[in-house]
Amino acid sequence: MRLAELEPLLARRVLVLDGAMGTMIQTYGLEEADYRGERFAAWASDVRGNNDLLTLTQAAIIAAIHRAYL
Repeated sequence: MRLAELEPLLARRVLVLDGAMGTMIQTYGLEEADYRGERFAAWASDVRGNNDLLTLTQAAIIAAIHRAYL
C-alpha cells in the first residue's frame, strides 16, 4: 500500500502498520563492527543482531528503512 492509498484512511481512523524490519536490516549484511560503531567499540560482549542498537550506531540505515516503507 502506498502513501496515496493511506492518506484517506489516515484522515478517518488510526492505522497500525507493520513491516519486516529485521529482514530489511539483514539486506545490509552488517557485521559486528557495524553494530558496535565507535560508541560501543569496546563493549565486552558481542552485539551483532541487537537491531535496537542500530538506532544509535547506524541511524542512517534505520532511517532509510523507515523511508522505504512510506
